[in-house]
Amino acid sequence: MIPGSLDAWRDRPAAQQPDWPDPAAVTAVTSELARIPPLVFAGECDKLKERLASVARGEAFILQGGDCAETFAGSTADAISAKLRTLLQMAVILTYAGSVPVVKIGRLAGQFAKPRSSGTEIRDGQELPAYRGDAINGLEFTPQARTPDPARLLRACHYSAATLNLCRAFTQGGYADLRQVHAWNTDFVAGSPAGQRYELLAGGIDRALSFMHASGVDPAEFRTIEFYSSHEALILEYERALTRIDARTSLPYDVSAHFLWIGERTRDLAGAHVEFARHLRNPIGVKLGPETTAQDALALIERLDPDNEPGRLTFIARMGADRVRSALPPIVEKVTASGAQVAWVCDPMHGNTIEAPDGHKTRRVEDILAEVTGFFDVHRSLGTHPGGIHIEFTGDDVTECTGGSYGLTEDDLTSRYETACDPRLNRSQSLDLAFRVAELYRG
Repeated sequence: MIPGSLDAWRDRPAAQQPDWPDPAAVTAVTSELARIPPLVFAGECDKLKERLASVARGEAFILQGGDCAETFAGSTADAISAKLRTLLQMAVILTYAGSVPVVKIGRLAGQFAKPRSSGTEIRDGQELPAYRGDAINGLEFTPQARTPDPARLLRACHYSAATLNLCRAFTQGGYADLRQVHAWNTDFVAGSPAGQRYELLAGGIDRALSFMHASGVDPAEFRTIEFYSSHEALILEYERALTRIDARTSLPYDVSAHFLWIGERTRDLAGAHVEFARHLRNPIGVKLGPETTAQDALALIERLDPDNEPGRLTFIARMGADRVRSALPPIVEKVTASGAQVAWVCDPMHGNTIEAPDGHKTRRVEDILAEVTGFFDVHRSLGTHPGGIHIEFTGDDVTECTGGSYGLTEDDLTSRYETACDPRLNRSQSLDLAFRVAELYRG
Protein backbone atom coordinates (compact mmCIF):
# COMPACT_ATOMS: atom_id res chain seq x y z
CA MET A 1 0.00 0.00 0.00
CA ILE A 2 1.48 3.36 -1.01
CA PRO A 3 0.04 6.74 0.06
CA GLY A 4 -0.33 7.85 -3.55
CA SER A 5 -3.06 5.28 -4.12
CA LEU A 6 -5.22 7.16 -1.64
CA ASP A 7 -5.68 9.85 -4.29
CA ALA A 8 -6.66 7.53 -7.14
CA TRP A 9 -10.29 8.55 -6.51
CA ARG A 10 -9.54 11.97 -7.97
CA ASP A 11 -9.51 10.41 -11.44
CA ARG A 12 -13.00 8.93 -10.93
CA PRO A 13 -16.44 10.59 -11.17
CA ALA A 14 -17.38 11.84 -7.70
CA ALA A 15 -21.12 12.12 -7.09
CA GLN A 16 -22.76 14.39 -4.52
CA GLN A 17 -19.81 16.76 -4.06
CA PRO A 18 -20.37 20.47 -3.37
CA ASP A 19 -19.75 23.03 -6.08
CA TRP A 20 -17.11 24.93 -4.14
CA PRO A 21 -16.85 28.53 -5.41
CA ASP A 22 -13.21 28.92 -4.32
CA PRO A 23 -10.97 25.85 -4.88
CA ALA A 24 -8.03 27.62 -3.21
CA ALA A 25 -10.06 27.96 -0.01
CA VAL A 26 -10.81 24.22 -0.11
CA THR A 27 -7.09 23.48 -0.40
CA ALA A 28 -6.30 25.72 2.57
CA VAL A 29 -8.96 24.06 4.72
CA THR A 30 -7.98 20.50 3.83
CA SER A 31 -4.33 21.33 4.54
CA GLU A 32 -5.35 22.39 8.02
CA LEU A 33 -7.55 19.32 8.47
CA ALA A 34 -4.57 17.14 7.54
CA ARG A 35 -2.67 18.55 10.54
CA ILE A 36 -5.46 17.95 13.07
CA PRO A 37 -4.93 15.05 15.51
CA PRO A 38 -7.01 11.94 14.77
CA LEU A 39 -10.56 11.79 16.07
CA VAL A 40 -10.33 8.00 16.45
CA PHE A 41 -7.43 5.56 16.54
CA ALA A 42 -6.55 2.77 14.16
CA GLY A 43 -6.54 0.22 16.98
CA GLU A 44 -10.14 1.14 17.84
CA CYS A 45 -11.13 0.60 14.20
CA ASP A 46 -9.48 -2.82 14.31
CA LYS A 47 -11.34 -3.71 17.49
CA LEU A 48 -14.63 -2.72 15.86
CA LYS A 49 -13.73 -4.90 12.89
CA GLU A 50 -13.34 -7.83 15.30
CA ARG A 51 -16.78 -7.10 16.75
CA LEU A 52 -18.31 -6.93 13.28
CA ALA A 53 -16.68 -10.24 12.43
CA SER A 54 -18.65 -11.76 15.31
CA VAL A 55 -21.80 -10.31 13.73
CA ALA A 56 -20.92 -11.89 10.39
CA ARG A 57 -20.54 -15.23 12.21
CA GLY A 58 -24.02 -14.85 13.71
CA GLU A 59 -22.78 -14.22 17.26
CA ALA A 60 -23.75 -10.57 17.82
CA PHE A 61 -26.07 -7.79 16.64
CA ILE A 62 -25.38 -4.23 15.45
CA LEU A 63 -27.32 -1.27 16.79
CA GLN A 64 -26.37 1.75 14.67
CA GLY A 65 -28.28 4.97 15.02
CA GLY A 66 -28.46 8.69 15.52
CA ASP A 67 -29.38 11.85 13.68
CA CYS A 68 -30.28 11.98 10.02
CA ALA A 69 -28.05 15.04 9.79
CA GLU A 70 -26.23 16.52 12.77
CA THR A 71 -26.22 20.30 13.07
CA PHE A 72 -23.81 22.65 14.76
CA ALA A 73 -26.62 24.24 16.76
CA GLY A 74 -27.88 20.83 17.85
CA SER A 75 -24.49 19.57 19.04
CA THR A 76 -25.08 20.48 22.68
CA ALA A 77 -24.24 18.40 25.73
CA ASP A 78 -27.92 17.85 26.48
CA ALA A 79 -28.76 16.75 22.93
CA ILE A 80 -25.76 14.43 22.70
CA SER A 81 -26.46 12.83 26.07
CA ALA A 82 -30.14 12.34 25.10
CA LYS A 83 -29.16 10.48 21.92
CA LEU A 84 -26.58 8.42 23.77
CA ARG A 85 -29.08 7.59 26.52
CA THR A 86 -31.62 6.41 23.93
CA LEU A 87 -28.97 4.26 22.24
CA LEU A 88 -28.01 2.75 25.60
CA GLN A 89 -31.63 1.99 26.44
CA MET A 90 -32.18 0.32 23.08
CA ALA A 91 -28.99 -1.70 23.54
CA VAL A 92 -30.10 -2.86 26.99
CA ILE A 93 -33.46 -3.98 25.60
CA LEU A 94 -31.77 -5.93 22.80
CA THR A 95 -29.14 -7.46 25.07
CA TYR A 96 -31.47 -8.46 27.90
CA ALA A 97 -34.73 -9.18 26.06
CA GLY A 98 -33.05 -10.49 22.91
CA SER A 99 -30.23 -12.33 24.69
CA VAL A 100 -27.63 -11.13 22.21
CA PRO A 101 -24.37 -9.13 22.49
CA VAL A 102 -24.88 -5.71 20.89
CA VAL A 103 -22.26 -3.74 18.98
CA LYS A 104 -23.12 -0.09 19.63
CA ILE A 105 -22.35 2.36 16.81
CA GLY A 106 -23.51 5.96 16.89
CA ARG A 107 -24.60 7.73 13.75
CA LEU A 108 -22.99 10.84 15.18
CA ALA A 109 -19.74 12.79 15.62
CA GLY A 110 -19.41 13.31 11.88
CA GLN A 111 -22.83 13.04 10.17
CA PHE A 112 -22.81 16.69 9.12
CA ALA A 113 -23.24 16.14 5.36
CA LYS A 114 -26.10 14.63 3.36
CA PRO A 115 -26.61 13.53 -0.26
CA ARG A 116 -29.50 15.22 -2.02
CA SER A 117 -31.78 14.14 -4.85
CA SER A 118 -31.44 17.58 -6.47
CA GLY A 119 -28.55 20.02 -6.46
CA THR A 120 -30.85 23.02 -6.12
CA GLU A 121 -34.03 24.04 -4.34
CA ILE A 122 -36.69 26.44 -5.61
CA ARG A 123 -38.92 28.54 -3.37
CA ASP A 124 -41.23 31.27 -4.62
CA GLY A 125 -39.41 31.32 -7.94
CA GLN A 126 -35.94 31.67 -6.38
CA GLU A 127 -33.44 28.86 -7.07
CA LEU A 128 -30.57 28.28 -4.65
CA PRO A 129 -28.16 25.42 -3.93
CA ALA A 130 -29.73 22.59 -1.93
CA TYR A 131 -28.89 22.30 1.75
CA ARG A 132 -26.20 19.60 1.96
CA GLY A 133 -25.65 19.60 5.70
CA ASP A 134 -23.92 21.99 8.08
CA ALA A 135 -20.50 20.80 6.90
CA ILE A 136 -21.24 22.40 3.53
CA ASN A 137 -23.80 25.21 3.81
CA GLY A 138 -26.60 26.61 5.94
CA LEU A 139 -30.24 25.57 6.15
CA GLU A 140 -31.53 29.15 5.82
CA PHE A 141 -32.88 29.86 2.34
CA THR A 142 -30.61 32.79 1.47
CA PRO A 143 -27.84 33.06 -1.15
CA GLN A 144 -25.23 33.64 1.54
CA ALA A 145 -26.26 30.67 3.70
CA ARG A 146 -26.65 28.27 0.79
CA THR A 147 -23.26 29.04 -0.81
CA PRO A 148 -20.91 26.12 -0.03
CA ASP A 149 -18.27 27.27 2.45
CA PRO A 150 -15.20 25.03 3.03
CA ALA A 151 -14.58 26.67 6.41
CA ARG A 152 -17.61 24.68 7.57
CA LEU A 153 -15.56 21.48 7.14
CA LEU A 154 -13.27 22.68 9.92
CA ARG A 155 -16.25 23.45 12.15
CA ALA A 156 -17.65 19.97 11.42
CA CYS A 157 -14.37 18.41 12.47
CA HIS A 158 -14.25 20.41 15.70
CA TYR A 159 -17.87 19.60 16.59
CA SER A 160 -17.20 15.93 15.79
CA ALA A 161 -14.21 15.90 18.13
CA ALA A 162 -16.20 17.56 20.92
CA THR A 163 -19.06 15.11 20.46
CA LEU A 164 -16.69 12.15 20.58
CA ASN A 165 -15.00 13.48 23.71
CA LEU A 166 -18.35 13.76 25.45
CA CYS A 167 -19.40 10.27 24.33
CA ARG A 168 -16.13 8.81 25.61
CA ALA A 169 -16.65 10.54 28.95
CA PHE A 170 -20.21 9.25 29.25
CA THR A 171 -19.43 5.67 28.22
CA GLN A 172 -16.26 5.32 30.29
CA GLY A 173 -17.03 7.58 33.25
CA GLY A 174 -19.92 5.72 34.91
CA TYR A 175 -22.92 6.99 32.93
CA ALA A 176 -23.11 3.70 31.01
CA ASP A 177 -22.92 1.56 34.18
CA LEU A 178 -25.69 -1.03 34.01
CA ARG A 179 -26.66 -0.06 37.53
CA GLN A 180 -27.85 3.21 35.97
CA VAL A 181 -30.60 1.54 33.93
CA HIS A 182 -33.29 3.19 36.05
CA ALA A 183 -31.56 6.58 36.05
CA TRP A 184 -31.63 6.64 32.24
CA ASN A 185 -35.42 6.50 32.46
CA THR A 186 -36.38 8.82 35.32
CA ASP A 187 -37.51 11.65 33.02
CA PHE A 188 -39.47 9.35 30.78
CA VAL A 189 -41.29 6.52 32.49
CA ALA A 190 -44.37 8.24 33.92
CA GLY A 191 -46.14 9.23 30.73
CA SER A 192 -44.74 6.78 28.23
CA PRO A 193 -45.98 3.26 27.47
CA ALA A 194 -42.54 2.37 26.10
CA GLY A 195 -40.89 3.86 29.17
CA GLN A 196 -43.10 1.83 31.50
CA ARG A 197 -42.26 -1.34 29.58
CA TYR A 198 -38.58 -0.46 29.82
CA GLU A 199 -38.87 0.09 33.57
CA LEU A 200 -40.15 -3.46 34.03
CA LEU A 201 -37.17 -4.78 32.08
CA ALA A 202 -34.81 -2.60 34.15
CA GLY A 203 -36.23 -4.16 37.30
CA GLY A 204 -35.27 -7.58 36.01
CA ILE A 205 -31.74 -6.36 35.28
CA ASP A 206 -31.50 -4.93 38.79
CA ARG A 207 -32.44 -8.28 40.33
CA ALA A 208 -29.93 -10.10 38.15
CA LEU A 209 -27.16 -7.63 39.09
CA SER A 210 -28.02 -7.93 42.78
CA PHE A 211 -27.77 -11.71 42.57
CA MET A 212 -24.40 -11.51 40.81
CA HIS A 213 -23.08 -8.99 43.33
CA ALA A 214 -24.21 -11.18 46.21
CA SER A 215 -22.37 -14.05 44.53
CA GLY A 216 -19.15 -12.00 44.38
CA VAL A 217 -19.35 -11.31 40.65
CA ASP A 218 -18.91 -7.70 39.45
CA PRO A 219 -17.44 -7.65 35.92
CA ALA A 220 -15.84 -4.43 34.69
CA GLU A 221 -17.86 -4.82 31.48
CA PHE A 222 -20.99 -3.86 33.45
CA ARG A 223 -19.56 -0.43 34.27
CA THR A 224 -18.42 0.76 30.83
CA ILE A 225 -19.29 0.04 27.22
CA GLU A 226 -17.58 -0.03 23.88
CA PHE A 227 -19.00 2.76 21.74
CA TYR A 228 -18.05 3.50 18.14
CA SER A 229 -18.72 6.43 15.82
CA SER A 230 -19.83 6.37 12.19
CA HIS A 231 -20.97 8.56 9.33
CA GLU A 232 -21.45 8.46 5.59
CA ALA A 233 -18.11 8.99 3.83
CA LEU A 234 -19.61 11.55 1.48
CA ILE A 235 -17.37 14.62 1.16
CA LEU A 236 -14.20 13.10 -0.19
CA GLU A 237 -11.91 16.11 0.34
CA TYR A 238 -12.79 15.96 4.05
CA GLU A 239 -12.31 12.19 4.34
CA ARG A 240 -9.02 12.26 2.47
CA ALA A 241 -7.67 15.06 4.66
CA LEU A 242 -8.48 13.00 7.77
CA THR A 243 -6.83 9.83 6.49
CA ARG A 244 -3.59 8.86 8.24
CA ILE A 245 -0.97 6.15 7.83
CA ASP A 246 -0.96 4.05 11.01
CA ALA A 247 2.48 3.93 12.64
CA ARG A 248 1.95 0.30 13.75
CA THR A 249 1.00 -1.19 10.41
CA SER A 250 1.89 1.47 7.78
CA LEU A 251 -1.68 1.12 6.50
CA PRO A 252 -4.19 3.93 5.90
CA TYR A 253 -7.14 4.63 8.20
CA ASP A 254 -9.74 7.34 7.90
CA VAL A 255 -9.55 8.70 11.44
CA SER A 256 -12.72 10.81 11.17
CA ALA A 257 -14.77 7.82 12.42
CA HIS A 258 -14.46 4.16 13.33
CA PHE A 259 -16.99 2.98 10.72
CA LEU A 260 -17.76 4.62 7.38
CA TRP A 261 -20.46 3.78 4.91
CA ILE A 262 -21.00 4.44 1.21
CA GLY A 263 -24.50 5.57 0.32
CA GLU A 264 -26.96 4.23 -2.22
CA ARG A 265 -26.32 7.29 -4.41
CA THR A 266 -22.51 6.95 -4.34
CA ARG A 267 -21.84 3.21 -4.53
CA ASP A 268 -21.02 3.23 -8.27
CA LEU A 269 -18.27 0.65 -8.80
CA ALA A 270 -16.44 3.00 -11.14
CA GLY A 271 -17.00 6.01 -8.89
CA ALA A 272 -14.72 7.92 -6.58
CA HIS A 273 -16.31 6.80 -3.28
CA VAL A 274 -15.76 3.08 -3.82
CA GLU A 275 -12.25 3.76 -5.12
CA PHE A 276 -11.39 5.81 -2.02
CA ALA A 277 -12.92 3.38 0.47
CA ARG A 278 -11.21 0.30 -0.95
CA HIS A 279 -7.82 1.60 0.21
CA LEU A 280 -8.90 2.22 3.82
CA ARG A 281 -8.48 -0.29 6.63
CA ASN A 282 -11.59 0.88 8.50
CA PRO A 283 -14.62 -1.40 8.47
CA ILE A 284 -16.85 -0.24 5.61
CA GLY A 285 -20.61 -0.36 5.05
CA VAL A 286 -22.53 -0.03 1.79
CA LYS A 287 -26.20 0.91 1.47
CA LEU A 288 -28.17 -1.35 -0.90
CA GLY A 289 -31.49 -0.12 -2.31
CA PRO A 290 -34.27 -2.17 -3.93
CA GLU A 291 -32.77 -1.89 -7.42
CA THR A 292 -29.54 -3.59 -6.30
CA THR A 293 -28.82 -6.88 -8.05
CA ALA A 294 -26.93 -9.84 -6.66
CA GLN A 295 -24.23 -9.15 -9.22
CA ASP A 296 -23.92 -5.58 -7.92
CA ALA A 297 -23.37 -6.91 -4.41
CA LEU A 298 -20.80 -9.47 -5.54
CA ALA A 299 -18.91 -6.83 -7.50
CA LEU A 300 -18.84 -4.56 -4.45
CA ILE A 301 -17.42 -7.42 -2.39
CA GLU A 302 -14.70 -8.02 -4.96
CA ARG A 303 -13.85 -4.33 -4.99
CA LEU A 304 -14.03 -3.57 -1.27
CA ASP A 305 -13.19 -6.91 0.36
CA PRO A 306 -11.18 -9.03 -2.09
CA ASP A 307 -9.47 -10.90 0.77
CA ASN A 308 -12.81 -11.87 2.38
CA GLU A 309 -11.74 -10.39 5.70
CA PRO A 310 -14.30 -11.00 8.48
CA GLY A 311 -15.68 -7.73 9.78
CA ARG A 312 -14.47 -5.68 6.84
CA LEU A 313 -17.75 -5.28 4.94
CA THR A 314 -21.32 -4.65 6.08
CA PHE A 315 -24.27 -4.52 3.69
CA ILE A 316 -27.00 -2.15 4.89
CA ALA A 317 -30.25 -3.03 3.10
CA ARG A 318 -32.73 -0.17 2.62
CA MET A 319 -35.39 -1.83 0.51
CA GLY A 320 -38.69 -0.41 1.76
CA ALA A 321 -41.42 -2.35 3.57
CA ASP A 322 -43.17 -3.29 0.34
CA ARG A 323 -40.08 -4.65 -1.42
CA VAL A 324 -37.80 -6.16 1.22
CA ARG A 325 -39.25 -9.68 0.85
CA SER A 326 -38.77 -9.71 -2.93
CA ALA A 327 -35.61 -7.64 -3.43
CA LEU A 328 -33.42 -8.91 -0.58
CA PRO A 329 -33.52 -12.75 -0.88
CA PRO A 330 -31.66 -13.13 -4.22
CA ILE A 331 -28.89 -10.86 -2.97
CA VAL A 332 -28.46 -12.71 0.32
CA GLU A 333 -28.58 -16.07 -1.45
CA LYS A 334 -25.89 -15.25 -4.01
CA VAL A 335 -23.61 -13.51 -1.53
CA THR A 336 -23.90 -16.40 0.93
CA ALA A 337 -23.22 -18.93 -1.83
CA SER A 338 -20.06 -17.01 -2.78
CA GLY A 339 -18.60 -17.61 0.68
CA ALA A 340 -18.32 -13.89 1.44
CA GLN A 341 -18.30 -13.07 5.16
CA VAL A 342 -20.42 -9.94 5.34
CA ALA A 343 -22.67 -8.59 8.08
CA TRP A 344 -26.29 -7.91 7.08
CA VAL A 345 -28.00 -4.84 8.54
CA CYS A 346 -31.48 -3.41 7.96
CA ASP A 347 -32.03 0.31 7.40
CA PRO A 348 -35.84 0.52 7.67
CA MET A 349 -35.90 4.31 7.39
CA HIS A 350 -34.87 5.46 3.93
CA GLY A 351 -37.12 3.19 1.90
CA ASN A 352 -40.21 4.28 3.81
CA THR A 353 -40.22 8.06 3.55
CA ILE A 354 -43.50 9.61 2.41
CA GLU A 355 -44.95 13.10 2.13
CA ALA A 356 -47.82 14.07 4.41
CA PRO A 357 -50.71 16.12 3.01
CA ASP A 358 -49.25 19.29 4.54
CA GLY A 359 -45.93 18.74 2.73
CA HIS A 360 -43.87 17.42 5.65
CA LYS A 361 -41.70 14.40 4.98
CA THR A 362 -42.59 11.65 7.41
CA ARG A 363 -42.35 7.93 8.06
CA ARG A 364 -44.88 5.54 9.55
CA VAL A 365 -43.62 3.45 12.46
CA GLU A 366 -45.76 0.59 11.14
CA ASP A 367 -43.81 0.67 7.84
CA ILE A 368 -40.51 0.74 9.70
CA LEU A 369 -41.55 -2.26 11.81
CA ALA A 370 -42.83 -4.03 8.68
CA GLU A 371 -39.49 -3.70 6.92
CA VAL A 372 -37.58 -4.93 9.97
CA THR A 373 -39.97 -7.90 10.22
CA GLY A 374 -39.49 -8.65 6.52
CA PHE A 375 -35.71 -8.43 6.95
CA PHE A 376 -35.81 -11.01 9.75
CA ASP A 377 -38.19 -13.22 7.81
CA VAL A 378 -35.87 -13.27 4.79
CA HIS A 379 -32.88 -14.27 6.87
CA ARG A 380 -34.81 -16.87 8.82
CA SER A 381 -36.03 -18.46 5.60
CA LEU A 382 -32.51 -18.57 4.15
CA GLY A 383 -30.78 -19.71 7.34
CA THR A 384 -28.64 -16.55 7.49
CA HIS A 385 -28.07 -14.08 10.29
CA PRO A 386 -30.07 -10.84 10.59
CA GLY A 387 -27.13 -8.84 11.86
CA GLY A 388 -28.47 -5.46 12.92
CA ILE A 389 -30.48 -2.30 12.40
CA HIS A 390 -29.41 1.14 11.18
CA ILE A 391 -31.89 3.86 12.18
CA GLU A 392 -32.35 7.60 12.41
CA PHE A 393 -33.53 8.72 15.85
CA THR A 394 -33.22 11.49 18.39
CA GLY A 395 -33.42 11.47 22.15
CA ASP A 396 -36.01 14.23 22.10
CA ASP A 397 -39.81 14.03 21.97
CA VAL A 398 -40.08 15.21 18.38
CA THR A 399 -43.10 14.56 16.18
CA GLU A 400 -41.58 13.63 12.83
CA CYS A 401 -42.68 10.00 12.37
CA THR A 402 -46.29 8.86 12.85
CA GLY A 403 -47.44 5.91 14.92
CA GLY A 404 -45.77 4.25 17.89
CA SER A 405 -47.17 3.69 21.36
CA TYR A 406 -48.30 7.34 21.58
CA GLY A 407 -50.19 6.97 18.31
CA LEU A 408 -48.88 10.13 16.66
CA THR A 409 -50.81 11.15 13.55
CA GLU A 410 -50.08 13.42 10.61
CA ASP A 411 -51.93 16.18 12.47
CA ASP A 412 -49.24 16.01 15.18
CA LEU A 413 -46.30 16.60 12.82
CA THR A 414 -46.27 20.36 13.28
CA SER A 415 -46.00 20.09 17.09
CA ARG A 416 -42.25 19.42 17.16
CA TYR A 417 -40.95 18.90 13.66
CA GLU A 418 -37.28 19.84 14.11
CA THR A 419 -35.19 17.74 11.71
CA ALA A 420 -32.75 19.45 9.35
CA CYS A 421 -33.39 16.80 6.73
CA ASP A 422 -35.27 13.49 7.11
CA PRO A 423 -37.81 12.50 9.82
CA ARG A 424 -36.44 10.69 12.87
CA LEU A 425 -37.91 8.34 15.43
CA ASN A 426 -38.38 9.95 18.82
CA ARG A 427 -37.27 8.29 22.02
CA SER A 428 -40.53 6.44 22.67
CA GLN A 429 -40.74 5.16 19.08
CA SER A 430 -37.11 4.04 19.27
CA LEU A 431 -37.80 1.93 22.34
CA ASP A 432 -40.93 0.51 20.67
CA LEU A 433 -38.68 -0.59 17.81
CA ALA A 434 -36.06 -2.07 20.13
CA PHE A 435 -38.66 -4.23 21.92
CA ARG A 436 -40.00 -5.47 18.57
CA VAL A 437 -36.50 -6.28 17.30
CA ALA A 438 -35.76 -8.20 20.51
CA GLU A 439 -38.93 -10.25 19.96
CA LEU A 440 -37.95 -10.96 16.36
CA TYR A 441 -34.43 -11.95 17.37
CA ARG A 442 -35.69 -14.44 19.94
CA GLY A 443 -37.89 -15.88 17.17
